[in-house]
Amino acid sequence: MVDAICDEIDLQKNYLPDNILKSIYLGGGTPSLLNQQELEQIFGTIHQKFKIKNDAIEITLEANPDDLTADKVKVFKKLGINRLSIGVQSFQDQNLKITNRAHNGQEALKSIQIAQDSGLTNLTIDLIYAIPNSSHQILEEDLEIFYQLQIPHLSAYSMTIEPKTVFGNWVQKGKMQSPSEQFAVEQFDILMRFTHKTQLEQYEISNFAYQGKYAVHNTNYWFRKPYLGVGPSAHSFNGVARQYNIANNQKYIKSIQQNQIPAEIDALTPADIINEYLMTRLRTKWGLDLKELRNTYNFKLLQEKETLLEQFFDKNWLSLKDDFIYLTQTGKLWADEIAQTLFI
Repeated sequence: MVDAICDEIDLQKNYLPDNILKSIYLGGGTPSLLNQQELEQIFGTIHQKFKIKNDAIEITLEANPDDLTADKVKVFKKLGINRLSIGVQSFQDQNLKITNRAHNGQEALKSIQIAQDSGLTNLTIDLIYAIPNSSHQILEEDLEIFYQLQIPHLSAYSMTIEPKTVFGNWVQKGKMQSPSEQFAVEQFDILMRFTHKTQLEQYEISNFAYQGKYAVHNTNYWFRKPYLGVGPSAHSFNGVARQYNIANNQKYIKSIQQNQIPAEIDALTPADIINEYLMTRLRTKWGLDLKELRNTYNFKLLQEKETLLEQFFDKNWLSLKDDFIYLTQTGKLWADEIAQTLFI
C-alpha cells in the first residue's frame, strides 16, 4: 500500500495548478500505525515531487490514542510533522464503549500528555456529542478536561447513525438507541455555552480554536482551494473538477501498478460551483461574501433567493451585515437545510 501511495504521488505530481504545498494531512484512516521507514518513504516521495512552501507549513497526522508512544512522537517530529489530530472522541469509558473505541479514557489522556511532553503541543482532538445513553454531565466533563489540557483546537461532531454501518445495524437490531434530535440540540447548546465561556472561537460549525490556531488544511477546503488526495477513497479538487479514488484496496493497488489512477472525475458545472460555495462558506465564521458571489460567480444571491432569504432572516437563522450573510446561533442547527434550500 505504501509503495502504491508513493507511486500515485508520482503519477499525480502535475495535478495541482502549481507545485507548491502549503499543508500536508495524513489521515482518512490510521496513519499512526505506519512505522518510521514507511513514513520516511512517503515524505521522501512528497519532497521529491513537490515544493514545500516554507518551514511554517502545517503537517498534520491523525492518530488513535492507543497508538501514541513517546518514541513514535519523536519520529513524527523528526519527519517534520508539527500537528497531531488525536481521535479521542471522549474521555469517558462509558462513551468509548458505546462508540466501540479501542482505547479507554486513561489512554486518551495519556496520549495527549505524551505529545505535549515531547514538545508537540499543536494538537487538535475530536469529541463526539449526542451519544446514545450518555448525559449532559458527561459532555460537560469531557469539555472541562479538554480545557484543562490547554489543547489549542477542538473538532466536535454530533453523532449521526447511518444505514449499512455498524451503528446502523445495532440500531436496527435494538442494540443501540438512535439519539433524539432534542438531546442533540441540548448538547450543542452546552457546547456553545462552553466555547463562549472559555473564549474558544467557533470558526466553522464543528471546529473551534484558540489564538487563531485554525486548521490550515481544513480552512483551505472551505475556501475551495485546490488539493490533492492520494490513496484508496481519496478525494482531490483542482479548481474545475473533483476526483474520487476507488475505495477497494486491492483494485487501487493493481491499478496504480499499471500506471493508471483509479479515479472517477466529476466536472463541475457553474451551478455546482455556486452550490459548493454556499455549502462550505455558510458553515464558517467568514460567511457568504455577496460581492464575491456577484463578481466571481455572476450570482446575485439577494435577488435570486429573495423570498427564501427573507424567511430565514425572519426566523433569525441568518443575519446580513456589510454585504455578508452569516448563520446565527440558531441557524447553525439548520445549516445543511438552509444551504440546500438556497442551492441552484
